Amino acid sequence: MPYIHVFQEIPLTRPNTPLLDRIDGPAQLRLLSTGQLQQLAHELRAYLLFSVGQSGGHFGAGLGVVELTVALHYAFNTPEDRLVWDVGHQAYPHKILTGRREQLPTIRQQGGLSGFPKRDESEYDTFGVGHSSTSISAALGMSLAAKLQGQQRKSIAVIGDGAMTAGMAFEALNHAGHTKSNLLVVLNDNDMSISNNVGGLSNYFAKILASKAYHSMRDTGKKALSESPLLTKLAKRTEEHMKGMVAPGTLFEELGFNYIGPIDGHDLPLLVQTLQNIAELDGPQFLHIITKKGKGFAPAERDPIGYHAINKIEPKAKASAPKDTSLSPPKKFSNIFGQWLCDMADADHRLIGITPAMCEGSDMIAFSQRFPDRYHDVAIAEQHAVTVAAGMACDGAKPVVAIYSTFLQRAYDQLVHDVAIQNLDVLFAIDRAGLVGEDGATHAGCYDLSYMRCIPNLVIMTPSDENEARQMLYTGYQFEGPAAVRYPRGNGCGAAVQQTMEALPLGKARQLREGKTVAILSFGTLLPQALAAAEELNATVVDMRFVKPIDTDMISRMAAQHDLIVTLEENAVMGGAGSAVMEVLASQGLAKPALLLGLPDKFIHHGKQASLYADCGLDAAGIKESIRHRLTAMKLPTTVLTPLGTSV
Repeated sequence: MPYIHVFQEIPLTRPNTPLLDRIDGPAQLRLLSTGQLQQLAHELRAYLLFSVGQSGGHFGAGLGVVELTVALHYAFNTPEDRLVWDVGHQAYPHKILTGRREQLPTIRQQGGLSGFPKRDESEYDTFGVGHSSTSISAALGMSLAAKLQGQQRKSIAVIGDGAMTAGMAFEALNHAGHTKSNLLVVLNDNDMSISNNVGGLSNYFAKILASKAYHSMRDTGKKALSESPLLTKLAKRTEEHMKGMVAPGTLFEELGFNYIGPIDGHDLPLLVQTLQNIAELDGPQFLHIITKKGKGFAPAERDPIGYHAINKIEPKAKASAPKDTSLSPPKKFSNIFGQWLCDMADADHRLIGITPAMCEGSDMIAFSQRFPDRYHDVAIAEQHAVTVAAGMACDGAKPVVAIYSTFLQRAYDQLVHDVAIQNLDVLFAIDRAGLVGEDGATHAGCYDLSYMRCIPNLVIMTPSDENEARQMLYTGYQFEGPAAVRYPRGNGCGAAVQQTMEALPLGKARQLREGKTVAILSFGTLLPQALAAAEELNATVVDMRFVKPIDTDMISRMAAQHDLIVTLEENAVMGGAGSAVMEVLASQGLAKPALLLGLPDKFIHHGKQASLYADCGLDAAGIKESIRHRLTAMKLPTTVLTPLGTSV
């Protein structure tokens, strides 16, 4: 295998990349000799390290597919041949080679490149992604469309071994084998989880299996043996046993794929030769490669989880006065959940924690270590996570499902059919609710209140601070039925957390401030912004706490005492908590002016959370401006300023 330089540090100055600088698209890449590709891969890795160090972003996955990215664009005629990346964390090298090299330092910044493939960003981004396990289905769809149109183009799906744990990937594999489409699936196995047998023999055998000569010989032999069923059966079994000695591909062969591999995914000449051979083959092909996440950067090779993504490298600050270490920063909401989970597990042996591959993000590490028999990471299988929790609840366990809002979307039928209809005792701890910042629209949790609120039997809570999050988790756990607590990404406001756990009165809000004219009904962690706006407006503020059951008495009282009802939530306005308030008013025959503030009817793309809040009018200034504008329209005394928000 050719030598790959291993970096010990991230370059702080732009590296010298004369070959890479000549590549503004794959067409130029394909003009290089195969001997130049190794140097290009080295320069690509160096530039990737430098660029992500300047901007921050996903890190280890891209380093692991540098050689694969070069080989794919070299062997196939992209973008005519369709290349689909699963999840998209690993697509930074792809972006560099497809005309976006100089823009890469803007990645995940507002107005800059997306952190994931995005169709309206480049013709080379054939499918927008962010969630896992979609690539095979999408690439198969492209292949079937090409067949219908009489086109000979190829479709390639690159999927990681983690994404192969999702049922959707196997549904697509099963269909692809049935259609006989010209589809290549590249399994990027970067955890040695499927096979370890990478070496000279398997590399040599993979070349044979991918060659046109081998397929021609096999087809000729099959035809000659067709008149003898016994010989045909013997020949087929001999072929399977030969493959079985060096390749773990029986499953994929049975699904209708020609399995090739496993091969070393960092051996660039081998990758190019194998992919060029595969490009000449018809029908479903499956290439299994072994890579190392973080390849070429020593710290990431040692700690691939820690280097999944990194922050921007800031310049060293000048010496200054020592910071006051007595003031600890506010805890993250995920930390509040992690601590509560351990405390609750200590108190109740029935508690079981479940997560679909979000152990670190949901802060379940301590729980997994202290209660290994009650911890289940089901991998990237959100549907299974919800239904296995339902099964546990049927037989006396108390399951807690820790899941991101955007990923719960993938298990909506299970939430309805398997949990809610049967009124099962499952608690959902929904993290990353609302805007998530740099990961953008695919990861934002903008819709959970809207899609959950219509489900019978389900209790939905929106904590405004860290202590409410802890108490609501306890409340939902004690409730005998399905319950959900949704909280945002990042830190709380620094509220003191009461260690004693007390169940809150179900469906009851609390009034925090009394004012005149305007009542702000706040759902969730935008409460501090509501209070800040209310100070200048002399408005009443209510922490609603519960979206379902909602406090109808509080809503009626606020409507009777104020001229304008304002609802505030970090969820889509359509169908959200504000809509629930309007339904209450309508059911009571109350025609009350209302202003619904929340996320607008558009996808919110990547950027800093604070900047995105301001753009949506959900910071204190935006809330104040929106209310003043509405009061002006109602001819009530106030200052006329620029409108923001959505009104009803």
